[in-house]
Amino acid sequence: LSTETHLENGHLAEGSWTPFYVTGDLFSCPADEALAHCISEDCRMGAGIAVLFRRRFGGVSELKEQKKLTGQCAVLKRDRRFVYYLITKKNATQKPTYDGLRQSLEDMRSHCVENGVTRISMPRIGCGLDRLEWSKVSVMLEQVFRHTGISVTVYSLLRKAEATVMRENMR
Repeated sequence: LSTETHLENGHLAEGSWTPFYVTGDLFSCPADEALAHCISEDCRMGAGIAVLFRRRFGGVSELKEQKKLTGQCAVLKRDRRFVYYLITKKNATQKPTYDGLRQSLEDMRSHCVENGVTRISMPRIGCGLDRLEWSKVSVMLEQVFRHTGISVTVYSLLRKAEATVMRENMR
């Protein structure tokens, strides 16, 4: 769906929900919007977009101290935003499961609701180096956020730029 077809807050009609889609740099989103991406329990963040989160927000020891497990969500507070680290696998070399991703999204949703967060920007979570299918992940996002009043904006780089960023951020 194009952004023109969306009504306010990511809602199409009563009871339906869909993310906004933007092509561009995730970090160009408004400075008060929460950010989310996937990491492993070991908080390595050594490849893909996780490298950019590590460079931009630091806090690796702060994340490790939270001792979050797969299916949970670690959180950093940076300026006017929360940065969510969805823990989707035990260590960096593994691939996540859809269940682990769903549980971490539900944990993030709970934090959002408790803290009044209404807007989250994220990449196509789990679908870069982790190779989950976006068609399944997008349905999961809808199921998790449908009745929350939380809007989600999904950023995608242009294919060529995405390939370059992935190559530059490999170990």
